[in-house]
Amino acid sequence: MVTITLNGQAVEVAEGSTLLEAAVATGVNIPTLCYLKDLNCIGSCRVCLVEVEGQGLVTACNTAAAEGMVVRTDTPQVAAARRANLQAIMDGHRALCATCVRQDTCALRFLSSTFNVQDADEALPVPEPWDADFPLQRDSSKCIKCMRCVAICDKVQHCGVWDFTGVGPSMKVIVRDNLPIADAGCALCGQCITHCPTGALTARDDVSRIMDAILDPAVETVVQVAPAVRAAWGEGVGLSRAEATPGRLAAALHAVGFDKVFDTDFAADLTIMEEGSEFVEFLGSDKPRPMFTSCCPGWVRFVKLHYPEFTAQLSSAKSPHQMMGAVVKNTLAAEAAEAGKRLFVVSIMPCVAKKYECDVPELATEADADVDAVLTVREFDRLLRMVGVNCAALTEIPFDNPLGLSTGAATIFGRTGGVMEAALRSAAFLITGQNPDFSVCDTTDATPETPWISRELTVGDATVRIAVASGLENTAKLLDALKSGEAAFDFVEIMACPGGCVGGGGQPITFNCELASDRAGVLNRLDAGDTLRYSHENPDIAKLYADWIGEPLSHTAHEWLHTDQESWKI
Repeated sequence: MVTITLNGQAVEVAEGSTLLEAAVATGVNIPTLCYLKDLNCIGSCRVCLVEVEGQGLVTACNTAAAEGMVVRTDTPQVAAARRANLQAIMDGHRALCATCVRQDTCALRFLSSTFNVQDADEALPVPEPWDADFPLQRDSSKCIKCMRCVAICDKVQHCGVWDFTGVGPSMKVIVRDNLPIADAGCALCGQCITHCPTGALTARDDVSRIMDAILDPAVETVVQVAPAVRAAWGEGVGLSRAEATPGRLAAALHAVGFDKVFDTDFAADLTIMEEGSEFVEFLGSDKPRPMFTSCCPGWVRFVKLHYPEFTAQLSSAKSPHQMMGAVVKNTLAAEAAEAGKRLFVVSIMPCVAKKYECDVPELATEADADVDAVLTVREFDRLLRMVGVNCAALTEIPFDNPLGLSTGAATIFGRTGGVMEAALRSAAFLITGQNPDFSVCDTTDATPETPWISRELTVGDATVRIAVASGLENTAKLLDALKSGEAAFDFVEIMACPGGCVGGGGQPITFNCELASDRAGVLNRLDAGDTLRYSHENPDIAKLYADWIGEPLSHTAHEWLHTDQESWKI
């Protein structure tokens, strides 16, 4: 420990701590823009300036605390220097705050207001050309060169999509090798979006398209909502976690104008019946180990782009929302047609890659896509505000049936380890005839030293070696270990985003706050409190099989619910 004087108070901090870390630990606020803990401590924005006796102004994010150091964070000189640096950033930023989707969560806008910074006097920069159809959108004129996207993509997500060129005032962030974004190896995890402090990086906005469908009298709109959404949607509309219940979420979706509101948790149970059955067959086969889960399209894109040799080992089960789309289109289309309407299926997802996934031709069971459009949670929250829904005043209602009943196993799909645990709950039952009493694991708190979690489980007479990883850098380390023979498993769950879908790239943004663990806790509590906790005990799933599909892995099941990821176009 070392002792420093911070704003006149003696403070003990760990040796090696930065001044920013020391301030945070003692409740002193220091503004930042480029700082990203343990990943991007470069001091480029110079908004975190503090005054150190004998040294003058220094950046707090990368200046180490030393014994006897006297530090001031609250002097007029410090405030003036921060303001000047913010003004320099604003002078190179196209500030169109009134129409920017990040206006309520933009760190630059907040600090500019706090420090009374003016808009630029000179001509605004012009955005560089961008593929308007790609699910990830970039407006280079709003980029403040903080390098957070470069750090998160390279060090956490292993894709290296972003790079920079030039130095000093001429430095700018670019797509690696100046490639078109579609050719740059992007997994569409969206982590660069959630870690961007401005509106430079966003997801393609599909709100207008959904509004058109809702207003079209010839269209019957069907919406489904992913497990992880219930843990986060309230953040963008001012609801506490206690208020943002699944029942209020269902009511909000109806209030927006959707005709039918279903729960993707139902399809998560369906996914387990298919994937669990597939795994039981896999265990008795001589196929190459391991089998990988396939419900995360960011992971599927990543493995196809960066580790294609493993693609054939993906489960053939579609993701839950694609299964739900197939079920809706195959079971409800005739009824809609009799009423003179066509179905339009919308998915509310915590994910940017789902916008890509719904357009994959191989995932359509008929000529049209099974899922017509995907909204991120941020877009859904904007839609609620646009329509003027008073979410706090809504009376809770259940999701619509027959595709609304789900189990706790489906709910935990939204956090890392949840798919594995849900699948093994039912796989163990299929093998032994008894419900198992175990929890698997999650990787919410994974560290560089433990990039994945592994266990050996006894299921009947079989020993099942499992592994769970989230975040694509951790995934790459696991895949490298599998390639080298350092590790060997039977079943592996991968989620592209750290912490799983609860930390997804389509979730609400709170600058420099990682909320995946808090959101996962919501899902775990919902699972623990559910009367049904095993997918094979869902009576509506059993009825769907009896009325339409037959049994897991049947011919109809393969037509509706399975795909060949090797054939997907990236």
